[in-house]
Amino acid sequence: MMSAVNDTSFNSAVFLLTGIPGQEDVHLWISVLFCLVFVISIAGNSVVLFIVKTDPSLHEPMYIFLSMLATTDLGLSISTIPTILGIFLFNSREISLSACFAQLFFIHSLSFIESSVLLLMAFDRFVAIRDPLRYASILNPSRIAKMGLMFMLRSVVLIFPLPFLLKRFQYCRANVLSHSYCLHQEVMKMACSDITVNSIYGLFIIVSTVGLDSLLILLSYVMILKTVLSIASHVERVRALNTCVSHICAVLLFYTPMIGLSVLHRFRKSSSPLLQILLGYVYMLVPPLINPIVYSVKSKHLRARIIKAFIK
Repeated sequence: MMSAVNDTSFNSAVFLLTGIPGQEDVHLWISVLFCLVFVISIAGNSVVLFIVKTDPSLHEPMYIFLSMLATTDLGLSISTIPTILGIFLFNSREISLSACFAQLFFIHSLSFIESSVLLLMAFDRFVAIRDPLRYASILNPSRIAKMGLMFMLRSVVLIFPLPFLLKRFQYCRANVLSHSYCLHQEVMKMACSDITVNSIYGLFIIVSTVGLDSLLILLSYVMILKTVLSIASHVERVRALNTCVSHICAVLLFYTPMIGLSVLHRFRKSSSPLLQILLGYVYMLVPPLINPIVYSVKSKHLRARIIKAFIK
């Protein structure tokens, strides 16, 4: 009998998402800002994908990796912004457990795929600067496809168990989440069961994806810097480093709020809840918004093709 009651409470349970506490009076105005961010993110990344796909001169490794980044950013925007807008526009805070588990699966998978794409882009810059004559042969379409598929499978396979690990719990604690979307590290703390396995596995996948990727990106830039400093011409040194600026911006935009948010979740008792919430929005919304803008501004070829397309 008791088991039946528990199963019913689990199946009918919902989580409550959070907007910005204390700012309910201006939620409608904040929603206008989020709508604008959503539209610009979708439009910016879609334009990048369209231009790269339709222009044969952009079918180069750098732009193929940029297309991967734009696709991932589109996925992240579509996975998170609808629930955010639901809160600010309609005060729709409830999310079922199944919908929450599905959302966190997509958010974490896409975040780890983005981390992998940033690593591939660092490798692209390393090969372009270190061995420019063999650039096209090393990063041929077949190898790019294999690397992209391998990293995508890594992320999906590692995240796949999370919803099932969460589903076995009973949720009998306060069910108010501190963000406008679901994250594994937060949902698992709502359980009234032993979450040791989830904590250890969560730490393992963070270290084996984001931790490893960021370390390899750092190593790539150490090698890039070493190569650039060996170039005799000052102009060529500046030109080589200039090709990395967009990627460095993308890396900082992605990793800085992610690491900050992870640290705040670990020490949530001593950290400001408002800071957690705002950093959560920066982590989810800013990279998809800024990445296409930065790459469009910094890449002459891409910028020229976009201008040409809109003038037509």
